Amino acid sequence: MPAGRHFLQIPGPSNVPDRVLRAMDYPTMDHRGPAFADVGRSALEGMKAIFKTEGRVVIYPSSGTGAWEAALVNTLSPGDQVLMYETGHFAMLWKRLAENLGLKPLFIEGDWRSGADADAIGERLRADKGHAIKAVCVVHNETSTGSVTDVARVRKAIDAAGHPALLMVDTISSLASVDYRHDDWGVDVAVAGSQKGLMLPPGLSFNAISDKAMKASQAAGLQKAYWAWSEMAGPNDRGYFPYTPATNLLYALNEAIAMLHEEGLDQVFARHSRHGAATRAAVEAWGLEVLCAKPEDRSPVLTAVMMPQGHSADNFRAVTLDHYDMSLGNGLSKVADRVFRIGHLGDFNDLMLCGTLSGVEMGLRDAGVPHRAGGVLAAMDKLGQTPGRAHAAAE
Repeated sequence: MPAGRHFLQIPGPSNVPDRVLRAMDYPTMDHRGPAFADVGRSALEGMKAIFKTEGRVVIYPSSGTGAWEAALVNTLSPGDQVLMYETGHFAMLWKRLAENLGLKPLFIEGDWRSGADADAIGERLRADKGHAIKAVCVVHNETSTGSVTDVARVRKAIDAAGHPALLMVDTISSLASVDYRHDDWGVDVAVAGSQKGLMLPPGLSFNAISDKAMKASQAAGLQKAYWAWSEMAGPNDRGYFPYTPATNLLYALNEAIAMLHEEGLDQVFARHSRHGAATRAAVEAWGLEVLCAKPEDRSPVLTAVMMPQGHSADNFRAVTLDHYDMSLGNGLSKVADRVFRIGHLGDFNDLMLCGTLSGVEMGLRDAGVPHRAGGVLAAMDKLGQTPGRAHAAAE
């Protein structure tokens, strides 16, 4: 085994803080006993503040894919049309899941280099005079491309079209890293997972649910059992779950929520923005290109970097892993072997970013990828222009 700590710089699962790991070490308790109600209520109520909602939040022992399915099966019926936008690989996977459930996705094709186009969504909805489209589904932060969708603009486009479709948003890689406002933005169902900005291992997923979505669930015709919101509601109101929850992950979730509030959500978002800007400064200094072509859509969570023509991203990643024990994200489906992804999310600070970018720069050199030196210095200069909270506190 190599000396030192492995650098896990994929865009999730992210690094798990020691405080969260220690919380997971607590003895497992009786999930039907009186003491567990406090754990359950703390997690369910605590997640409302993270989603910025007054509505119901449900927690599943599952990956984010389960919460995708829950969003659809609780609100829709067989054959319903759903409007989806191709921001990247994960938007495509959500579309495939919808097809497998017997829904009819209408897919607006994208170029994988920007967030969802709210104007294009509005245009499709205005053309739907009979309101056959029952939901609009967008990915807030597309993990495969490093692009962010302006959810507030999508909501405005739906309203301007006078369309009653539900708005569903995948926040799996954005929640607790990028500002997200469930109620203010009029989102009906949000989907999230534990392994990104929430700083937990994989294993929990979430739906945040509007009153409109809860009402839609009463008439939804898709079959469901495990994912049913109606089965969750009664037990959740008392701090319990209708089946065995992931008890120790709930301990960890409560600790992670406490950590987010200690730093302050606005400071968390600002930290991620700083790290995204510094990483892009490094990429520019190396003479490489960021996959997301629209600067205003570029993600604070990760940066997807395009390789020079004729060079393999996977070979570069393998060399970097072998030489420096650092994992970087691979390109997915349409951009396989053409991009690598640098994760800069979760429990992450300036020094960790500089170490990450040093590993990337040395890996580029060792793999023979054409680039200019000096990316790390450019990132350091960028970080110095906007000192972080810890730096400011030390002064």
